[in-house]
Amino acid sequence: MSQHSLHSRTKGASEALSAPQNAPPPDPPGRTLRILPRFFKAHGHGNDYLVFEEGPGAPLTPELIRAICDRHRGPGSDGIVVVQSGWEDGEPRLRMFNPDGSEFERSGNGLRIAGVYLRQRGAGKDGWFPVTVGGDRVRLRVSGPREDGAWDASVEMGKVRFPVGPPFVDPAAVDERGRVSLTLPDVVGGARMRRGPDAPVQVELIPVSVGNPHAVAFADSWSRAEADRYGPLIEAGAAFPRGTNVQFASVSAGREIAIRIWERGVGRTLASGTSACAAVAAAVKAGLLPPGRVAVLMEGGTMEVVLREDWAVSLHGPVEEVCAGVLAGRFGEPAGASRRGC
Repeated sequence: MSQHSLHSRTKGASEALSAPQNAPPPDPPGRTLRILPRFFKAHGHGNDYLVFEEGPGAPLTPELIRAICDRHRGPGSDGIVVVQSGWEDGEPRLRMFNPDGSEFERSGNGLRIAGVYLRQRGAGKDGWFPVTVGGDRVRLRVSGPREDGAWDASVEMGKVRFPVGPPFVDPAAVDERGRVSLTLPDVVGGARMRRGPDAPVQVELIPVSVGNPHAVAFADSWSRAEADRYGPLIEAGAAFPRGTNVQFASVSAGREIAIRIWERGVGRTLASGTSACAAVAAAVKAGLLPPGRVAVLMEGGTMEVVLREDWAVSLHGPVEEVCAGVLAGRFGEPAGASRRGC
């Protein structure tokens, strides 16, 4: 397996994404989240999310989430963002859900899309504005729309964390360099194939926390077949108790990284904001790039990541609105309700 030589710099708790100061209190345990039927849909380089507001509507069960995200029988998306009630009078609070019905910590593109939704409704007119997601405070800035209809949306994600431990990574699986090594079957046609299909291949991963779990593997190149084969195996690996997002990364000449993405609870994804941040942070950690501004090339397009020397990371790129509408029928709204479809 062609890999770069990796060198670790150990960092302590100062790199952790710090808890928000004066953030809104968390929801009480057992509280049922209900959503209004209105939705807003947008994408960042093909990574699309539906935004709902909390309100007196259908309870947001895993079954309903799966139905809404179904691309054949629902509006379809890579996930759902819920803007919790009361945001007009205070700091917006967001919750995020995967298409499989599970709740997760945060999404860079989900944040940027929610930022466009909030900006259209009066938030952040003066520049940066805070939101709380997954117990952390981040800052958003949205401008536009441009002549092509797209919005420019940026998010300051806080500081990435190394080394990564519980609850995202089993400490017993991490070596002294902060790496996780997994033995996986090879892929027919893969760049790493040596002895034929299903021969074991050693894949070295750099765990990164961007407020959610990531595992980054570097090589000179990665095929789609390799990402599709290794992605679900790494995501569900015993080293990652909550599962993990996976980035298959290659550092090219200049300040560019190309990545293929396997997203926890989603699968192959055209683009991912936190994946872009994780890949840049891992490259800097491994000594493959210095801190600064990096272009991250994904199957859906290119995003800009800025990583400071203190490990604070920000994400920048376009967001394009797809449609807005109202759920109907089995989704909880009476059939025949007025709506704009996707």
